[in-house]
Amino acid sequence: MFSKTRVTEKPQTMPSAAPASPEATVAAPAFERSETPATAPARKSAPSILSPDLTVVGNIRTEGDIQIEGTVEGDIRAHQLVIGETATIRGEIVGDEVVVNGRVVGRVRGLKVRLSASARVEGDIIHKTIAIESGAHFEGSVQRQEDPIANGPTKKLAPPTSE
Repeated sequence: MFSKTRVTEKPQTMPSAAPASPEATVAAPAFERSETPATAPARKSAPSILSPDLTVVGNIRTEGDIQIEGTVEGDIRAHQLVIGETATIRGEIVGDEVVVNGRVVGRVRGLKVRLSASARVEGDIIHKTIAIESGAHFEGSVQRQEDPIANGPTKKLAPPTSE
């Protein structure tokens, strides 16, 4: 039914005539070139998952994706962040894409923020785009910014100078 072919054999090629002029030389298409692009796309990995029975006291920071089902008392920064229905977060959340299904007490900053029907958020939301499903509970203010991730936490005022 299936047969295994030998890869070690070289394919036979037809002899080609040399180009008549340098203008007749054509570069090989990009997919035939052996060189690799300068910026190869990063391989997508599976999200990290914090289970419902896990409690983290401290900040979490990752360049990847994370799904939280447990309790976190601290700030979280990730590329894509999913707060599960059983999760409780007490701190600031920052991510390119933030999906809240559980409870958050603190500020949420993200390019894309989505509050599902089971979400409970007590704090301000700073976003580029936002979606709030019917049934979501939200207490706080909503502010749209072009780049909410770049704008860090509110800066403290300088101490008064003595005259």
